[in-house]
Amino acid sequence: MKEEIPEKCISCGVALTGVGGTRFPCPSCGTVIARCNKCKKQSNVYTCKACGFTGP
Repeated sequence: MKEEIPEKCISCGVALTGVGGTRFPCPSCGTVIARCNKCKKQSNVYTCKACGFTGP
């Protein structure tokens, strides 16, 4: 059986295991971006690793 590795927030690196985290496509290239609830609420900056798009 393969062990599943939890996704990490692109802003702070915390594992997305709690409630309120989100996954959405990058507005520029469509790559899936994951963010934790705390960074989402605080509008912390993120940068897409695939294309360099920066968003709040």
